[in-house]
Amino acid sequence: MLNNIGLPGLLLIAVVVLVLFGRGKISSLMGEVGKGITSFKKGINEGEKELADESNTVETEVVAENDTTKDKV
Repeated sequence: MLNNIGLPGLLLIAVVVLVLFGRGKISSLMGEVGKGITSFKKGINEGEKELADESNTVETEVVAENDTTKDKV
């Protein structure tokens, strides 16, 4: 169904949306979408950093545990 829209159809949809909502409303809406995308990317990066830090901590604990086990033998 959507594969037959083409460029003229997309332009018509854009014009209708512009007429219905106005330039100011669309501008503020796109600004909010941009802020949302930015905060989503920031959250993803923080999550990856947290996982990497936690992974490094676990690896350090395992290595330290192995060292103390070798000393006991």
